[in-house]
Amino acid sequence: MKLLVHILCLCLALALAWAHHLGNGGHRSAAHDRCEGLEMDAVAVNEEGIPYFFNGDHLFKGFHGKAELSNESFSELDDHHHLGHVDAAFRMHYEDSPSDHDHMFFFLDHKVFSYYQHKLEDGYPKNISEVFPGIPDHLDAAVECPKPECDEDSVIFFKKDNIYHYNVKTKAVDEKEFSSMPKCTSAFRFMEHYYCFHGHLFSKFDPKTGEVHGRYPKEARDYFMRCSNFSAESDHVERERCSRVHLDAITSDNAGNMYAFRGHHFLRKDEGNDTLKADTIENAFKELHSEVDAVFSYENHLYMIKDDQIFVYKVGEPHTHLDGYPKPLKEELGIEGPIDTAFVCESHHVAHIIKGQNIYEVDLKASPRSVINEHQISLFKKVDAAMCNSGGVKVIVGNHFYHFDSPILLVAGKALPEQHKVSLWLFGCDH
Repeated sequence: MKLLVHILCLCLALALAWAHHLGNGGHRSAAHDRCEGLEMDAVAVNEEGIPYFFNGDHLFKGFHGKAELSNESFSELDDHHHLGHVDAAFRMHYEDSPSDHDHMFFFLDHKVFSYYQHKLEDGYPKNISEVFPGIPDHLDAAVECPKPECDEDSVIFFKKDNIYHYNVKTKAVDEKEFSSMPKCTSAFRFMEHYYCFHGHLFSKFDPKTGEVHGRYPKEARDYFMRCSNFSAESDHVERERCSRVHLDAITSDNAGNMYAFRGHHFLRKDEGNDTLKADTIENAFKELHSEVDAVFSYENHLYMIKDDQIFVYKVGEPHTHLDGYPKPLKEELGIEGPIDTAFVCESHHVAHIIKGQNIYEVDLKASPRSVINEHQISLFKKVDAAMCNSGGVKVIVGNHFYHFDSPILLVAGKALPEQHKVSLWLFGCDH
């Protein structure tokens, strides 16, 4: 009997210890849903331009997808520190400082970790005061600021009401007061703009003065997350034209009307009319429900590809879903899904389908349809969306697009053409 009592007491003690561990930052199994309006502890962009959003001991990569434990990507954060959360993070992005260029820095309590290509640098973690003298411990946020966006290549650190501009070259610290800004729980630089996150809201600010211009704060889920539901105050057109989330697909129909798809929503801009309209995919293309991989226009029909299936709609008001669809992509176009993007150039009958760095040509007038040519694209590892019209091919990667006069020049290209912002040049959003 005494042995049984001892066993029961031991089990109870272990259970209490585990509960205490979870209550003090231990790894929890509870699901983290970015669309629930979580407050992010830190945000940093990796060397490939993908934002990493940190919440507690979890990490969201990019603008959609599930959370994963931070220590799955950065294991040493746990080896040296029982990870509750990352205080601040940024990527050093200064080519004049080759020893630190493209390094990611993470701040936890009084320590800083430096990673290069996801590997912890020798000698780290170190005290913050050793690497960034004059910068306090237990930070709230940090963000890189290259010149001329700041007067010198700098890092901006945030702690409560105090703002520190750290000169990367001289290590001088200039303490400033950003009176018009909210207190940032995280901050990051994206598309040459600066964002302060506070709760599930964000404000865009001037890195030199801290001034916030325009209608802020805004809902972070509207612009930095691909969520199906938004707040009642959301302006759907404003959100979609200015969103920082990359497009899933884009095309223009025979009349020249443009359709741009992202997550559960799409934008439409009619030929000869600069007015943008936003709607849900569920409402206009109810058979699809949401999220497409690729869309192209051919002979007054929209071919919409999702996973390994293809849906076809006749363009009109409303769009008409053709009987017999969806069909397997392999059956309709002779190619296995999923794919990254597809486009057909004006007055042509060849569909150009991109998977990774391969581009396949499918003759749409053939029966059955099949791949007639295959080429390699050397300029891009992955393409998010593409469209072709009388002006040539627009290839969208992340938040930028690149123009090519023809598909042949896209395939033959050896150097990237000029980069353009999607939100500005396609949708007229200047903020």
